[in-house]
Amino acid sequence: MEARIATIVESKCNPASLAKLKAVPNEKLWAFIADAIELCQPDSVVVFDDSDVDRATVRQRAVELGEENPLAMAGHTYHFDGPTDPARAKDVTRYLVPTTDSLSKTLNQIEREEGLAEIRGFLAGTMKGREMIVRFFCLGPVGSVFAIPCVQITDSYYVSHSEDLLYRGGFEQFKKLGGRGEFFRFLHSAGRLENCVSADTTKKRIYIDYTQDRIYSVNTQYAGNTVGLKKLALRLAIRKADRENWLAEHMFIMGVHGPAGSGRMTYFCGAYPSGCGKTATAMIPGEEIVGDDLAYLRNIGGQARMVNVEEGIFGIITDVTSKGDPAIWKVLTEPGEVIFSNILVEQGKPHWLGMGQPMPKQGVTYTGPWHEGKVDQAGKPVSPAEQNARYTISLRALPNCSKRLDDAGGIEVGGVIYGGRDSDTWVPVQQAFDWTHGIIAYGASLESETTATTLGQTGVRTFNLMSNLDFLAIPLGKYILNNLNFANGLSNVPPVFATNYFLKKDGQYITGMRDKAIWVKWMERRVHGEVEAIPAPTGLLPKYDDLAPLFKEVLGQEYTREQYVEQFMIRVPENLAKLDRIEAVYRKETDTPPIVFEVLNAQRSRLEALRAKKGDYVSPFDL
Repeated sequence: MEARIATIVESKCNPASLAKLKAVPNEKLWAFIADAIELCQPDSVVVFDDSDVDRATVRQRAVELGEENPLAMAGHTYHFDGPTDPARAKDVTRYLVPTTDSLSKTLNQIEREEGLAEIRGFLAGTMKGREMIVRFFCLGPVGSVFAIPCVQITDSYYVSHSEDLLYRGGFEQFKKLGGRGEFFRFLHSAGRLENCVSADTTKKRIYIDYTQDRIYSVNTQYAGNTVGLKKLALRLAIRKADRENWLAEHMFIMGVHGPAGSGRMTYFCGAYPSGCGKTATAMIPGEEIVGDDLAYLRNIGGQARMVNVEEGIFGIITDVTSKGDPAIWKVLTEPGEVIFSNILVEQGKPHWLGMGQPMPKQGVTYTGPWHEGKVDQAGKPVSPAEQNARYTISLRALPNCSKRLDDAGGIEVGGVIYGGRDSDTWVPVQQAFDWTHGIIAYGASLESETTATTLGQTGVRTFNLMSNLDFLAIPLGKYILNNLNFANGLSNVPPVFATNYFLKKDGQYITGMRDKAIWVKWMERRVHGEVEAIPAPTGLLPKYDDLAPLFKEVLGQEYTREQYVEQFMIRVPENLAKLDRIEAVYRKETDTPPIVFEVLNAQRSRLEALRAKKGDYVSPFDL
């Protein structure tokens, strides 16, 4: 260990913290900590391991410092991010790109040296008078081929507590790294605080130094900007996966039971942009959840296998109800470890939008004291809770958490699903003709109407490749090819599906919130060849005679032929307009693989042929 680095670190650590660091004699780690000390100038450095004692200390410190406040329910706390920091800040989340490299023009970026100077300037001295927290975590099951060790440095106990709920401890894995070894590094400071909230949010920055597997974040507390192991690490993992020929995806993992008495469980992974039903799908009552957000996929012995990167949920709480989300509701309303953020608090109880119960007339929210009828300076009503309010829980608290959560060998991929918010084009569920068609016509053509999970205008239809566009750290065309090539060498290529829960007619949704349970049951049967499908220009559609019994069996509902026609009608003009939008995106990219245009053109030809024979809107019964 370089003497200067050791001196810097040792000067800030108490004996217990120093003993933990000395158990990890990794030069790169010590250099990272020393640099953070010199830059941020903390009063002290405290190092935590994976022990229950250390985790309890982190929870306690978050409350003592006012970063979290206790609620009436035992184990429940709440945190406020502040009115200017309630969501992922896409505009100031940038890749640090060296002059010798290039990324897609669709990605927000800044020249590396310029960006480093800016964000390190904002970080300089931010931890004066505070403790610097050093934590060790692991992405993926500890000790598995999927695992990636990570170190997080922060001055926020809320961030550290959140990571304890969301990630597997990595201290023991770091001890096995030796003197070198690869790991991801994250440095965060909440910056200057006012009432425990980041005050200088105009200087909020989240910069990804992907050439060094390092991420900087400053002047923000919102977990999507600060919990480095989440979407920020996904950017680094995508680049690592590119080097090592595997996939890092923005996907849930769930297990779907086969027909009654079969004893069968089929596992799916699915990519949905935030706020588009991703967690709700992973949490369908009666099925198993493995993960709701991030997955790594590898070819192991000729089989596609996957793991949940995380072990917790940082979920959107808006519209979570006892009827629609019974498993989550149970955790949120019973004693146990839960962090609520940006909800309304009244008499020690949390309240959120769409919870199916009346809101109190007054309380405290992320904007300060609130009362019914409150307006802002512009005269607009102030919401009692943030639309993007969140809950953070451990997956293990859920009654339907899969026993295979920590399967070190990964879980076999039974099928892949892509879905978004689409009011007028895609049918509720369909299957691709093959892997290439699914990756391009579904995954690489994914669009979604924007929601409150990111700052900006809602309701705008946006292109979102594989639900991963914001997180790419490699050229867009290369990413598509990586997904296409993943099937090479697989002995059993998983089928690819698309779903859409948001079709509307006259402004009203024409599918029920619980209908997704039917679509996954149909997909499970398709994986095993137990139901037939109708060939359509956009893919393979369910037959009415297969869906109607499922509605009766699973939901106890009648499913009419009229509903089926309305939902599964092929809307030719809208599908052609979608192809126009998607092709326009790829024409602007210099590295788009030719196969993309071949698949899209083939779909266009099928749609035009159907229109010539049957018209613009075609019933599935007429296919």
